[in-house]
Amino acid sequence: MANTVLHKADTRGFADHGWLKSHQSFSFANYYNPERIHFGALRVLNDDIVLGGGGFGKHPHDNMEIISIPLEGDLEHKDSMGNTAVIKHGDIQVMSAGTGIYHSEYNKDTNQAVKFLQIWVFPNKRNVEPRYDQVTLNPADRHNQLQQILSPNADDAGVWIYQNAWFHMGNFDKGVSTEYNLKAKGNGVYIFVLKGDVKVNDQLLNTRDGYGIWDVDNFNITAETDAEFLLMEVPMEFKY
Repeated sequence: MANTVLHKADTRGFADHGWLKSHQSFSFANYYNPERIHFGALRVLNDDIVLGGGGFGKHPHDNMEIISIPLEGDLEHKDSMGNTAVIKHGDIQVMSAGTGIYHSEYNKDTNQAVKFLQIWVFPNKRNVEPRYDQVTLNPADRHNQLQQILSPNADDAGVWIYQNAWFHMGNFDKGVSTEYNLKAKGNGVYIFVLKGDVKVNDQLLNTRDGYGIWDVDNFNITAETDAEFLLMEVPMEFKY
């Protein structure tokens, strides 16, 4: 029997720092909900808007896989490994923080806000050498089909992380349906709707809703309207 958890968009945490507006699906910073610490190895899902000229100053991380998915605008990245890069819509950015890194993320465009998802996943290997990577994918490849954007395998589509996790994005026309088959036993999937209405089996989800499903081998996802969504398959039990 499938286990599920529903997180409606308006139940998320919210922080307004002026330059940053952040909706948080799981406990983060000043938002704490003991029932919403993580979904398996998925620790953070922040839906962020960075106003023009704003940004995250240099700050540290360790032993965490950090994924950024830009939705609108350009974000400039700098880190202690010497990387300077700009990520924009269509790009996927990943950092394995490992033994420790410092990084900053800034919106240099004073006229346009940046919208992006900030995602943290617990790694399955601690104290690795820190690394940074980004790839540019073609958003057209997720039209009415699932596009893999992340996996555990360096030679597979998208970026890779130190965890038995797979992420996919879809941009479906109304009425399009697909079956998702989980890649690994003991994993679950957290679905986050970016836009529109989708049904996961019989559960209707709206824009910015989150829905976790586990103890299943597969499920159906159907676009009730034109819809965009992100699927995050992660281990439900893990050692950290």
